[in-house]
Amino acid sequence: MKHLSIATVLLVAGHSVAAAQSCEKNFKASGVPLVTPVFYKTWQEFPKLKPETALQRMARGVAAEGFSGIEINKALGTIEAYQDTAGSGRLQTLRVVARKRGSGTRVDAMFDIQVGQVATKQVVQEGLCNIIRSATE
Repeated sequence: MKHLSIATVLLVAGHSVAAAQSCEKNFKASGVPLVTPVFYKTWQEFPKLKPETALQRMARGVAAEGFSGIEINKALGTIEAYQDTAGSGRLQTLRVVARKRGSGTRVDAMFDIQVGQVATKQVVQEGLCNIIRSATE
């Protein structure tokens, strides 16, 4: 019986660690810069935070990161926005989703850039994680 208890504790502890991963650790990029579109995504969970509260706060975070055309859809729990950093008219798009997860909220952020555009992973990761962290500010 003692072995079962330890296994249960380790299983629960492992799940808590996975759920508590930071935005930086969840960051992923796919695509080939200049050759294909590049997709960046990350997520983080926040216990005891309501999705509506997170959404409102993150809209301010999106604006602070220099995005335009910010549209909030409360029914879907989404924020959509864009950037035109090169002034070319070719938009880079952002989508942020806040959804209920247990007694808290999971936030996902996705940023896409078009073929021929480049952005460093570090800059995108920092910007997306700033937006996600703004859910608690």
